[in-house]
Amino acid sequence: MNREMLMLVDAISREKNVERDLVFGAVEAALAQATKKLYPGDVDIRVVVDRDSGNYETFRRWHVVPDEAGLQLPDQEILHFEAVEQIADIEVDDYIEEPVESVPIGRIGAMAAKQVILQKIRDAEREMLLNDFMSRGDKILVGTVKRMDKGDLIVESGRVEGRLRRSEMIPKENLRTGDRVRAMIMEVDLTLRGAPIILSRSSPEFMIELFRQEVPEIEQGLLEIKSCARDPGSRAKIAVLSHDKRVDPIGTCVGVRGTRVNGVTNELAGERVDIVLWSEDPAQFVIGALAPANVSSIVVDEEKHAMDVVVDEENLAIAIGRGGQNVRLASDLTGWKINILDAAESAQKAATETDSGRKLFMEKLDVDEEMADILIAEGFTSLEEVAYVPLQEMLEIEGLDEDTVNELRTRAKDALLTMEIAKEEGVEEVSQILRDLEGMTPELQAKLAESGINTLDDLADLAVDELTEITGQSSDEAKTLIMKAREHWFTDDAAASQE
Repeated sequence: MNREMLMLVDAISREKNVERDLVFGAVEAALAQATKKLYPGDVDIRVVVDRDSGNYETFRRWHVVPDEAGLQLPDQEILHFEAVEQIADIEVDDYIEEPVESVPIGRIGAMAAKQVILQKIRDAEREMLLNDFMSRGDKILVGTVKRMDKGDLIVESGRVEGRLRRSEMIPKENLRTGDRVRAMIMEVDLTLRGAPIILSRSSPEFMIELFRQEVPEIEQGLLEIKSCARDPGSRAKIAVLSHDKRVDPIGTCVGVRGTRVNGVTNELAGERVDIVLWSEDPAQFVIGALAPANVSSIVVDEEKHAMDVVVDEENLAIAIGRGGQNVRLASDLTGWKINILDAAESAQKAATETDSGRKLFMEKLDVDEEMADILIAEGFTSLEEVAYVPLQEMLEIEGLDEDTVNELRTRAKDALLTMEIAKEEGVEEVSQILRDLEGMTPELQAKLAESGINTLDDLADLAVDELTEITGQSSDEAKTLIMKAREHWFTDDAAASQE
């Protein structure tokens, strides 16, 4: 049988044009698989075949795991303290092996063994092809639509295949079997059968790579695409920066008579692209990102990472865009939350903030309306600013002497201390069940306590927009937290129905 095994290995090696070691590895795997069937449980078997004689030995082995980890796979693992009793110097992650009886090759059956071996070889060939393909460093796969698979497209390029999921296709794009297609390589998952290369035509990275191919200056390092936001198949925005003052970033990306940007647009089913000049100044970047709308003024809130952008009545619809598309893409491109306001809304918001600031200063600093208005006029918006802005800056305010400034700073610090104590007391009132809720943090507890949210039901009763207003979370984060708080409602209802 050993001689027959050597002949089988040589025959398959010649037939498939693969190295003998690869075939021997497949034989060892096939013998190990057959041996495992003789044991109850999921044991770990290793087979070693002598490359010259064809003789082989079989071992059952146990993986040494830390004592504190416990046994996750009892048939394959052994705790370290038990392993040390057998081999004194053995370490965690080593293996203990025990020789066991080898399975005769005849018990497997020549055809069954050959099928297992061929499958192993096919897997190895597939992995080699993928490694060769990926070693080329291509970021875009160019291929032909081979077939449909549960709504996904299988794209063939040479001897490798990629999967273009429905969610990664451009909406309303009608690709059929035999069509040539280009798509971004997002990842390679060798555990997937058939088509392990995951593709995308809707990702921002695909548009960036298309521009890189169309615009040589990007590859040369003269231009850089800093960010990209897409509404696939409809509209997109890219932010570009020139590292050479002689190169116009927008004109270079557009190309002569629009040839370069049209090349990208044609590949993406007519998706219109706005090219925006990137700027280190966030406000200037946002203004450019909102083009073609003209911005009247802009107010930056660093703490909330948001901007209030004021536009006139004529530019309001342009700034927002159809279905909010323009402002949404601008927000995605810049990474800032953008609030579009007209002049009337801006004035109303400014008046509300002024009233709120006036009330805060009059109440917490115990000053009259005139003094509160002086502070507001100088740009003070919080007690922290009054308490900790450098003394010299406050002394430069007309109408304030040193004694007045020192008194204001002292009152502000005292007010902040009082508020902090009240906040801590409020947090202590938060129920232990709410504190233990998955996703709850001390910062969230403090914000909830300030708004009187002290129990699980208080949180569960909130709407998503109410919670985002209180905590500053995203809508998705707020929704998840509220649903966690509501879980006990459903478990209580289920328990009641069973009774």
